[in-house]
Amino acid sequence: MPPASQLTSRRAFLEGVRDQLPILVGVAPFGLIFGTLALSAGIPPLAAQGFSLFIFAGSAQFVAAGLVAEAAPAWVVVLTILVVNLRHMLYSATMAPHFQRLSLRWRAALSWLLTDEAFAVASVRFRRGESEQGHWYTLGTGLTLWAAWQVSTALGILVGANLPSGLALDFALPLTFLALLTPTLTDRPSWAAALGAAALSVALADLPYRLGLLFAAGGGVAIALAVEAMPPLSPQGKETCDV
Repeated sequence: MPPASQLTSRRAFLEGVRDQLPILVGVAPFGLIFGTLALSAGIPPLAAQGFSLFIFAGSAQFVAAGLVAEAAPAWVVVLTILVVNLRHMLYSATMAPHFQRLSLRWRAALSWLLTDEAFAVASVRFRRGESEQGHWYTLGTGLTLWAAWQVSTALGILVGANLPSGLALDFALPLTFLALLTPTLTDRPSWAAALGAAALSVALADLPYRLGLLFAAGGGVAIALAVEAMPPLSPQGKETCDV
């Protein structure tokens, strides 16, 4: 009979799998769209699947596929991916206190699997104070999402190979991002970041290699930090400060 600690680890892992399953309803179509759009951008099927295997970041994959289609320089692609994924630094800083006693192997694995959806599920558990075997729980959420992303990308590639070459699917990308973004707009900094980045992306849309997106993402982060540093508003709508 396995030790009690193993049973607890297994239970936490399965709970992570269970809690991630409802989110796959939104993730699977996202992967299908990426697989299809990657082919329409001229990326070979194996390379498209490699994006999901080795990058494993939905928004960054979409951006990278668009830049590859435009024959952007490699440094532009890499730099844009880094900027788009800057939010993962915030995720890591939030999760670090819970995993600081883990081995380097554990921390490396969990950091690789840390995505928007995995963070959303795991952070709720930690906020409730349920940190026992939290690394196994987080592993369950991350692996479930990773597996679903690989399968949905592969299905998108298979379906995309049979679609007419002139079929426009670009509209699906902004709609998907809006669906993911809207629930996260819960305070002033997040609204400021979203609106500021949106305005900058429109204003800078004519820059080559989609550099406008790069500057808009950085500008949105800067705007959010500036709003976060502002004094809170009083009930009458005026800023308050300490005397």
